[in-house]
Amino acid sequence: MIRTAGLYHLHLHVADLERSLRFYREVFGMVELFRDGPQMVFLQTPGARDLLTLNGDAALARSPGVAAGVDHFGFQLAPGQSLDAAIAEVEKAGGKLVRRGERGPGLGYAYVTDPDGYTIEL
Repeated sequence: MIRTAGLYHLHLHVADLERSLRFYREVFGMVELFRDGPQMVFLQTPGARDLLTLNGDAALARSPGVAAGVDHFGFQLAPGQSLDAAIAEVEKAGGKLVRRGERGPGLGYAYVTDPDGYTIEL
């Protein structure tokens, strides 16, 4: 067994780097850590150890939004955050609500998409 500190990094090919950067900043409050050239931006959630890379290089893009077997990824809302408000933020930033429901009493969830069509669970 390999001991890890948990899932750390996700790399997404995106159709429009600035649009995707704006989406993840506005919706999830992610901050830019650094860039690797003009088409790759590394983001992190404040106070977390995650790393999200947005790659807008058209020459390398493999159908932005097509999951190639990955169904979705998720963000856990902070305590006290409203699922309704989170969905509204996603829609305001160009994403869409796919579906929502409850896994049990008071355990609401929503599947939304980012502007490229990647599915995100809240």
